[in-house]
Amino acid sequence: MPHGNEGKENRGEPRAAASSGASDGGSAGGGGGGAGTAAPRAIVIGVGEELLSGRTVDTNGAWLAGELATLGIPVHRHLAVGDAIEAIEEALLWGLTRGDVVMMTGGLGPTRDDRTRQAVARALGRPLRQDDALASSLLERSRAHGRPDPPAAYLDQAKVPEGARILKNTLGSAPGLVLEVDENVVVLLPGVPFEMKGLFRDAVVPLLARRFAATLRPVRSRSILTTGIAESVLAERVAAVLPPESDPVEVAFLPRLGDVELRLTVREGAPDEAEAWLDRVEGEVAPLVEPYRYRAESGSVVEAVAARLVASGRTVAVAESCTGGLLGARLTDRAGASGYFLGGIIAYADEVKVRELGVAPEVLEEHGAVSAQTARAMARGVARRFGSDVGLAITGIAGPGGGTAAKPVGTVWYAISVGEKAEAHEGRFHGGREQIRERSVQAALALVLGEMKVD
Repeated sequence: MPHGNEGKENRGEPRAAASSGASDGGSAGGGGGGAGTAAPRAIVIGVGEELLSGRTVDTNGAWLAGELATLGIPVHRHLAVGDAIEAIEEALLWGLTRGDVVMMTGGLGPTRDDRTRQAVARALGRPLRQDDALASSLLERSRAHGRPDPPAAYLDQAKVPEGARILKNTLGSAPGLVLEVDENVVVLLPGVPFEMKGLFRDAVVPLLARRFAATLRPVRSRSILTTGIAESVLAERVAAVLPPESDPVEVAFLPRLGDVELRLTVREGAPDEAEAWLDRVEGEVAPLVEPYRYRAESGSVVEAVAARLVASGRTVAVAESCTGGLLGARLTDRAGASGYFLGGIIAYADEVKVRELGVAPEVLEEHGAVSAQTARAMARGVARRFGSDVGLAITGIAGPGGGTAAKPVGTVWYAISVGEKAEAHEGRFHGGREQIRERSVQAALALVLGEMKVD
């Protein structure tokens, strides 16, 4: 079914759109962002049965929504469809009636369930044609990987809808494709996240920036990362200091396990005006968030912890009970961890706490394994054992069993030792076993940030 202007006016909503819950209260038609003055808008469609079955979360769609918004093309709808050609076709045609840009991810590979190319070709009335240069490139890639005679389905990736522009994928076999459809743009990207992101940044962003240069409305935003303060407490304090005239700045609180990201966003106005508003609001909230704030380009508190350890020239060792090595794993996730992380001990059993960390048996007998006294002794013991500047320790009850009235599941003591000083804090964390362990690690990392005020 070819797509034309008359189709935008007369075509009813496809069945796929109705079943996905993607009803639209606004007018049909994408608005022709390339020719009018309204900001262009996007429809993002994830393709794959795994997205509908719950086996896979469509992180591609979430990532694209953020990148497109930053570019100035807000996402109007985000859909997921299965691998059936009819479902993909209907979703595409529905998207073309409501968006200036339709982004589709997935279904471009060499297997039998990769049907996006066929569906798009049929929906737009553009037959598939083999691109000889692409076919040669695919064959060369296959031979380089030790497969001189790839299956026919592998070379089917060189068959593209007539008139499509090919985006070379240097990280995988399936190419990206771009099609101009009237005033709209259709972009097909691989479903493998790192391939999709590379193609989007390298090829799609420049293309869309040129295509919609006159109507883009880039969103300006800033993130303030905090840890060690509850979302509700942070929201209350921020609301108390924001000036009433700060309306152009949207304030959002994005909680993660143990962290809260404060997101400031301005969607309208000239760039310099937007930046001035962001400066003003960030200045208003800065004093109250400073005790909990950390700075990390990746958004991970471990990056901030690593930076502060390196800047102070200090090393760290860890002693863990209920977290079972999770704290050490987090600290070594980043490249270069050998510059500040010396090692750790998983002291699950009490006898290990005594033998390996030097925790006095009478401390365990009098106060118990889950206590401030034991946590401090563990932190001192691991620092002494490894000769580190900083010792971190966690001991607690992650559940689901083992809790008491005095120490219910979720009771965790975490401690830091620096030189002669050792301090311990109690956490009463909620959630299941995994969440309690994650929150415990986050709390221990926050102790390092509080101990070393270096940015």
